[in-house]
Amino acid sequence: MILFGQNLWYDKKGDEMKSLYDFNYEQIQEYALEQGWKKFRGHQIFQWLYRKHVTNIDEMSDLSKETRDILKENFIVNPCKMVTKQVSSDGTTKYLFELEDGSYIESVLMIFNYGKSICVSSQVGCNMGCDFCASGLLKKRRDLTSGEMVAQVMSVQKDLDATGDRVSHVVIMGTGEPFDNYENVMNFCSTINHDRGLAISARHITISTCGIVPKIKSFANEQTQYNLAISLHAPNNELRDKLMPINKAYPLEELMGAIDYYCTLNNRRLTFEYILLKGVNDQDEHVNQLAKLLKGYNAYINLIPYNEVDEHGYRSVDFDSALKFYDKLMKKGIRCTIRKEHGGDIDAACGQLRAKKEAERME
Repeated sequence: MILFGQNLWYDKKGDEMKSLYDFNYEQIQEYALEQGWKKFRGHQIFQWLYRKHVTNIDEMSDLSKETRDILKENFIVNPCKMVTKQVSSDGTTKYLFELEDGSYIESVLMIFNYGKSICVSSQVGCNMGCDFCASGLLKKRRDLTSGEMVAQVMSVQKDLDATGDRVSHVVIMGTGEPFDNYENVMNFCSTINHDRGLAISARHITISTCGIVPKIKSFANEQTQYNLAISLHAPNNELRDKLMPINKAYPLEELMGAIDYYCTLNNRRLTFEYILLKGVNDQDEHVNQLAKLLKGYNAYINLIPYNEVDEHGYRSVDFDSALKFYDKLMKKGIRCTIRKEHGGDIDAACGQLRAKKEAERME
């Protein structure tokens, strides 16, 4: 039985029209068998999608016309249409995509010395309500299917094909809370990681969560090689309650308990994300609290420059202040980095470009 999740597309006749990207490798082979085809047919389709990057079923030339016709009657390939592409002076590229139901989502391609990394969205909108975040300006409309997440990567990869470059890293840190869409996110990771597909190393795939404790434990039980990043942003419950409403449901004590459970099952280094907000979470007391909270963990803190969002009123610290915060943590034995700022001259913050497009549609 093929499990697709809750989101289905429909053609004008009312028939279900899924994206071929919704299948992982095992599922596409199972579908082939259910059609009475040889299992190898699924392998061929998967290769056309992820090795040859075709988006037109008719281009799958080693499939019979009958097979292609059946696929066309039941599936589309890419459910994302590129609407806007913004390119920063530093090479960061932001993509706005329109989905089959008219929703908009964003993805960002960032260039590092180790390769090209794409940040993908996992939901249309977000209900986590983080006080500083542009993603929450528009509330969650629905989860993305795994195929819609795959389509973000494939659309960007198609854009890179002309230069011979490839997406080497994927971070699920765009709009939405990945662990609020757990099954589709895990299916997405399976597809892009598979060695007969894009073959993106599991160690090059990072899933970020704001702290949904039950799903952190579920993820721990998977014992995958995917990286886990925790959006922390505050070292005490009082401040985290204000910045991140999820903390009221799962306070730091429960969050750290789930992380302890993860660490007992997975020998993987953790990342704690910490956006520096001027005058809010950047004081000496916060350094001391962070050091106490994270002492002894195989982890590092990723200090992140804040992409300012007018609606929220928070301000970013300057680089010198960020460096002082970094130095104080390092002296206390807490490993950390300062993330290079990307896309400062475009709508860099998650959700900004989509929010502008939605506002235009409402006018």
